[in-house]
Amino acid sequence: MAKKLNILLIEDDMIEVMKLNRAITSLDLKHRIIEANNGEEALKILQKKDELPDIILLDLNMPKINGIEFLNILKSDDVLKYIPTIILTTSSNQKDLEECYKIGIAGYILKPLKYEEYVTKLQTTLAYWSINELKQVF
Repeated sequence: MAKKLNILLIEDDMIEVMKLNRAITSLDLKHRIIEANNGEEALKILQKKDELPDIILLDLNMPKINGIEFLNILKSDDVLKYIPTIILTTSSNQKDLEECYKIGIAGYILKPLKYEEYVTKLQTTLAYWSINELKQVF
């Protein structure tokens, strides 16, 4: 049975945030989206450790702390390192892809230009993670 996910979306582009929320609504998914505008803000949310997300959707190109810097910090924490992190980005740079997998991501998804393709990718990703057995992090 699919479960409702708590998803931390780390994205600095408000249009992308609106697009994700619109897609979730149009798919009638009941997942809870927690928004952070950059890696620094996301770390503040995660440091509370009172209600950790089930998964993280992370953009790579952000101000203050970029996605790769954020990943390195996340994966060095004994509790936070278990949260599956999926890169959701426009970067098709092979170096970024390899670096992210080396650090320990759960997936790397390129944002398509067409909204319909974006919705399909998001639906497939969230369907998988909502049935996947997730480690409970405390």
